[in-house]
Amino acid sequence: MPDATPPTKPSPPVPPAAEPTGPVRLLVIDNDIVHARTMGEALGRLGLDVTVVGSGGEGARRIGQEAFDVVVTDLMMNDIGGLEILARAKQASAETEVIVVTGHGTIPSAVLAMQQGAFTYLQKPLDLGHLRAAVEKASEGIRLRRQNLELNRRLDEKFGFEGVVGSSPQMLALIDRMKRIAPTDATVLIQGETGTGKELVAQAIHQNSPRKPKPFVALNCAALSENILESELFGHVKGAFTDASSDRVGKFEYANGGTLFLDEVGDMPMATQIKLLRVLESGEITRVGSNTPVRVNVRILSATNRNLEEAIASGAFRSDLYHRLKVVTVAIPPLRDRSGDIPLLIEHFVRQFAKRHGKQIKGVSLAARVKLGSYPWPGNVRQLRNVVESMVVVDCDETLDVDDLPLELEPDLPPTAAAGPDDMATGLQSLVGKPLDEVERIFIIETLKLTGGNREQAAALLGIGERTLYRKIKEYQLT
Repeated sequence: MPDATPPTKPSPPVPPAAEPTGPVRLLVIDNDIVHARTMGEALGRLGLDVTVVGSGGEGARRIGQEAFDVVVTDLMMNDIGGLEILARAKQASAETEVIVVTGHGTIPSAVLAMQQGAFTYLQKPLDLGHLRAAVEKASEGIRLRRQNLELNRRLDEKFGFEGVVGSSPQMLALIDRMKRIAPTDATVLIQGETGTGKELVAQAIHQNSPRKPKPFVALNCAALSENILESELFGHVKGAFTDASSDRVGKFEYANGGTLFLDEVGDMPMATQIKLLRVLESGEITRVGSNTPVRVNVRILSATNRNLEEAIASGAFRSDLYHRLKVVTVAIPPLRDRSGDIPLLIEHFVRQFAKRHGKQIKGVSLAARVKLGSYPWPGNVRQLRNVVESMVVVDCDETLDVDDLPLELEPDLPPTAAAGPDDMATGLQSLVGKPLDEVERIFIIETLKLTGGNREQAAALLGIGERTLYRKIKEYQLT
């Protein structure tokens, strides 16, 4: 008969589940503590983190205080029965798997337990081999779910909005725009200089859209000839051209249900532009060498560093395709216009590459930060990323300093290309004879400019506390 134990008071909040890399946590509950320990010992050999208790009450208390992945519980116990344990475990975490152990006379209750979400039930006398198999099967499901969660977490970290690093007003506005765009199916034209991170923005839009479970496919339109580009986009059938020895699915079909990112779309040949426009209007592609249309459901994101309006004026790009691609436009600012984000990007890349290359990096020197912060970065974020990786690789004292800078930053010269020795002498000479408080005021203003107004970073560069900087800003009436 069903467990008649009256419901008890709700459990207190449960801590977060175990980390994805930790062992599967198992709780064994049985009134017969000897039997419970025997089960625990047998299951411990599976490499699980096993906890054994001798009553339903103690089991309920542990479920209320700790996170368990799998619970093995006897159905009939003196105080709190197995159905109540099942309810408590599912209330604490819907992902917890509960295995119920029952005697012959309580099969109807075991069936009821299955209806209420139990993973399985086992009959007494218990076969330890069957118990191990059931727990291992439940544990494997837990591990697979953890792997999926970890994969999604890494994707969100790399391609989610958090992966678009920056706290400047320009980047905050960009992220806000991306958040509004992502849930829609609108085509997006991403504009920005080379190295600003156009593909990262496209991946973030996809990763935060309803199309996230489907493929994200990227294709560089500038890297391929017209014939190869059409085959890559639309696929081909056997015999369509000399080397077409078999049918081939193109990017559109492969990305069906997901997102297709067309990089450097401004370099697409005119004939391919016409075919792409037809696909956008009809939702159908035709493989090269075939007459059979294939329906596709693909969101198009495109990117370019060219001025497409100028390309239209010169006849190199179709205006109708341009307007189909730019239902929404996203403009990524160059790094020189958001220098205040450089310290954040440096920290982000140092963590990333220290982990990748197995290096211990304790920090970045003030001199190196000044050099990196004042460099004009013509190659934008990509160039900064490569420079930081180079510094991490060549470092030998766990602190990134000017001696780790690559030659392209000219560590022996002033940090800004335009600031030669004469310019520096003139700049220093202009400060001679000025009151110290005026010199201090100028240095604070220039440092705030360097950090994009970030006071915490400015204080670190100036070698003073934040409270001191706040006081100086107020004293000099700076905004």
